[in-house]
Amino acid sequence: MTTAPAPARRDAEATKAAILKAARHLLARHAHADITLKAVAERAGVSPPLVVKYFGNKDALFARVMSFDTDADALLDAPLNDLGRHMVRHVLASQRDRGADPLLRIAFAPLHGDHGDILRANFRAQVTDRLAARLTGPDAGLRAELAVAALIGVGVMYGIARGPHLRESGPDEVADRYGPLVQAQLTP
Repeated sequence: MTTAPAPARRDAEATKAAILKAARHLLARHAHADITLKAVAERAGVSPPLVVKYFGNKDALFARVMSFDTDADALLDAPLNDLGRHMVRHVLASQRDRGADPLLRIAFAPLHGDHGDILRANFRAQVTDRLAARLTGPDAGLRAELAVAALIGVGVMYGIARGPHLRESGPDEVADRYGPLVQAQLTP
């Protein structure tokens, strides 16, 4: 008597990440009202009930998609005197390892409507304002925005423009060269 092989177990974290990536992709290209859980599920390669299992409903899923909180935790997880290098390395490693840079979502935010406003407000509160709160000295808000702008620039060049020289270089090498530019805004 032979037994049937056990069904393959799904990696819950990888599945959640795939669902979030699919939802981000769709939100960058369509109005929130036009996106269905079925479309998200199809893009993620899962069933719609699995999306519901992990995120509850469409509003809960998109609230998570429009949050930068978890991404900011990892981005800002370094002492201030090494934060510029850490942030550059984090942006590049995220793109290399996960195929996505969490900060670049802001570049694809809808220009109009409530969801674009929510995404921009979350980005300011959870990334730039949080970074500014760590800085000392004058113009902390401006310096935080300039540092984040530099990160988005290197992220665009790496992930969207796919600069061959940048992509051939390791994250540590780029962080050693580009980190001081970001750090100059953090600790002038």
